[in-house]
Amino acid sequence: MTFQTMVLQLAHGFLTTLAIFFLTLLGSLPLGLLVYFGRRSRLKPVSALVKAYISIMRGTPLMLQLMVVYYAPNLLFGLRPMSRFMSTIIAFIINYAAYFAEIYRGGIESIPVGQYEAAEVLGYTRSQTFFHIILPQMVKRVIPPVTNEVITLVKDTSLASVIAVVEMFTLASRIAVAPHSPGMVTFVVAAVFYYVFNYVVALGMERAEKALSYYQ
Repeated sequence: MTFQTMVLQLAHGFLTTLAIFFLTLLGSLPLGLLVYFGRRSRLKPVSALVKAYISIMRGTPLMLQLMVVYYAPNLLFGLRPMSRFMSTIIAFIINYAAYFAEIYRGGIESIPVGQYEAAEVLGYTRSQTFFHIILPQMVKRVIPPVTNEVITLVKDTSLASVIAVVEMFTLASRIAVAPHSPGMVTFVVAAVFYYVFNYVVALGMERAEKALSYYQ
């Protein structure tokens, strides 16, 4: 196998990695906000259930959660398993939503109570206060920890290999052990793919933080 062929194959596998990455963010970022609202619910059963969900998602390995999402429906209920890719997306979304919910909570609770009181004096409703005053400031404050989670997500996509989803790392492993393969060079190239993409993500998040710098 030539070096060029190996790089092209890894690039093809990286498309699956990107799909997992973007679909996870698309689902987990808004779901995390809903989870936060559930955690703050005045209904004790709801808040207790959401707290338990967050605890389980943060307290168990994502690899195990992937296996549960893919295998459990068939083992427990005899249902036909979902596609491996769909199971991966669901597991990643519910896992990262729990982390994002806690990040949102930290950002929102760091905003001074006086801003809520001032909004109430000005006649804002609770929803108007949240979406027009609190949420923009929260977004600015949570960008650094969200950036850390997003970078972690790029690397975590390799865990999809546990249920045989062929993303870049899985493909690199197969190429490395194939006859006449470049061997460890394959993993070095895969590492470059991960690093460059993480650098782009970090740069984009840094620019987003600067764009919101008017929120102090």
